[in-house]
Amino acid sequence: MFNKVLVANRGEIAVRVIRACKELGIKTVAVYSEADEHCLHALLADEKVCLPGFKPADTYLNMPAIIKAAREKGAGAVHPGYGYLAENESFAAACREAGIVFIGPDPETIRLAGNKLQAKETAARAGVPVIPGSNRGLTTLAEALEVAGETGYPVILKASAGGGGRGMRICGDETELREEFPIAKAEAGSAFGDPTLYVEKYLQNPRHIEIQVLGDRSGKIIHLGERECSVQRRYQKLLEESPSPALDDSLRDKMGRAAVQVARSINYFNAGTVEFMLDGNKNFYFMEINARLQVEHPVTEMVTGIDIVKEQIRLSLGEGLDYDYYSLSPRGWAVECRINAEDPDKFFLPSPGTIEIYRPPGGFGVRLDTHVYQGYSVPPYYDSLLAKLVAHGPDRKTALSIALRALDEFTVEPVKTTIPLHKKILADDSFAGGDFDTGFVRKFLPEEDED
Repeated sequence: MFNKVLVANRGEIAVRVIRACKELGIKTVAVYSEADEHCLHALLADEKVCLPGFKPADTYLNMPAIIKAAREKGAGAVHPGYGYLAENESFAAACREAGIVFIGPDPETIRLAGNKLQAKETAARAGVPVIPGSNRGLTTLAEALEVAGETGYPVILKASAGGGGRGMRICGDETELREEFPIAKAEAGSAFGDPTLYVEKYLQNPRHIEIQVLGDRSGKIIHLGERECSVQRRYQKLLEESPSPALDDSLRDKMGRAAVQVARSINYFNAGTVEFMLDGNKNFYFMEINARLQVEHPVTEMVTGIDIVKEQIRLSLGEGLDYDYYSLSPRGWAVECRINAEDPDKFFLPSPGTIEIYRPPGGFGVRLDTHVYQGYSVPPYYDSLLAKLVAHGPDRKTALSIALRALDEFTVEPVKTTIPLHKKILADDSFAGGDFDTGFVRKFLPEEDED
């Protein structure tokens, strides 16, 4: 049992967790860097602890400092949000050793899910389709060339220990593989401390579909339906929606059952996401497991009525799941636009600075998750996400129209944001018709940014 939670994160997700805790009657402790003294999460928490410094390595990734803060403030649990320490096996283990509940999967599960190649092998053993490619980690170019020759080009290089686009390289032929392998290997080693790669057949213009799962301590695992995540740039998602316009009830059921199979095969506990690629013939393939809360979780919440953060907390308190996707009667459609402090017309150049004019959108069907306000200074040290604008309506057409109207209202100046790009996407006929894939957004980007 615990009655106080330390939120080991910043920005909108820290605000999101703090609000859920308050509604459950649980006290909260915020940690904040010197740059985030006036960030909304530090102002809303019941207590706060400054982590000296500005860079993530000194603050939000400083495991000893965060554990110390939790102990000193008497927090019986830590919620990591997403990013930073959310998928860090060592941090989850350190919390356990300190007698602090880690609100998320167990360290062992994080380890299994975090190794992308091992997770792929686990999915295959569970009978879930996987993309053809290497069945072991690769450390040499010769190994990669051999696998690519067997699989057939084009192929994609991926980091075994991570994701998020880092260490990924598409290779159309042997020449490109020879050029890209050392770059991908170095990037994987730098980002994840492990240079091991693996090779997969590259699916041309697929869709990216993910399934939200929840697991309790009794071993019951359910899914909460899918999220469409194909609108992305360089493997970073820009816009998500639920349900997906690409799935019918039959395919939705098959993918949901497959996600549960994968989660069950590693005894998954708490909230997580199983990600798939969907080809033009409606064949789906397992891609990875994200053992944490996802940025885009609000679209699932809006269509299912389930507060996923509260469920994470409830599950960590030992409560069980007494429902499933089919008993929830999901309703309507939700779309989420990630509003970042970046200039899409200048290759997504970060745009830190003080927000002098801030007019947030409102009205029926609009949800805004954010940590900013008028007068807030966007720091240059962290992820540029400012807000998540979520629109919900009875059907996709209505949800998209609500989102476009809300984007028209949303004013953040003089900081540059991705709002203009989202307006272009929502007004596009192909997108409105549900006809898009992971390469869709290139049509809106500067030419040099397409690769």
